[in-house]
Amino acid sequence: MLRWRILVGFVLVAVAGAPSPGRAGVSVNIGIDLPAPPELVAVPASPVMYAPGTPANYFFYGGQYYVFTSGVWYASPGYNGPWVAVAPAYVSRPILAVPVGYYRVPPPAWRGWRREAAPHWEARWGQRWAEHRPPPRAARRAERHEEHREDRR
Repeated sequence: MLRWRILVGFVLVAVAGAPSPGRAGVSVNIGIDLPAPPELVAVPASPVMYAPGTPANYFFYGGQYYVFTSGVWYASPGYNGPWVAVAPAYVSRPILAVPVGYYRVPPPAWRGWRREAAPHWEARWGQRWAEHRPPPRAARRAERHEEHREDRR
C-alpha cells in the first residue's frame, strides 16, 4: 500500500510539473518579486487585465499571469511565478492584442508606434508566425465535433 501511495505521489508531481505545449520545462527568475498580488485593471474593450503599479509588462488573462520582458513572453499560474518561457505561437491572442500604451516598459524598438494599437508582432517574429499558431479553442472544438459527426455517418 505504501508503494502505491509513493507511486501515485510521483505521478502527480510529474503531471503537475509537466510543461504545456509551447512552454519551456524549466522555471526562470525574471525579477518579479511582488509582496502581494498586484492591483489589476481591465484593458478597455479586452478580456485582459494589466498591472499599472508594477514596473513590468504584466498582464492577466484566462487564469494565467503573463510578463513580456527582453523580447520574451513568460507565463505563470501564480502572480509571482514560477515563470516559464512561452513560445510566441502559444501566447494567447487577447494578450497579443493589448495596445502598446498598456505596456509599462515598452521595448525601445516600439518608440513611434501608435499607443492605441497592438504591437507589430509580425515584425518581431516574422510575417508568417501567425500561420503557425494553434487554432483558437472554439475552432478546435468545432473541428473535433465535425470529425465526430463524420465518423458516425
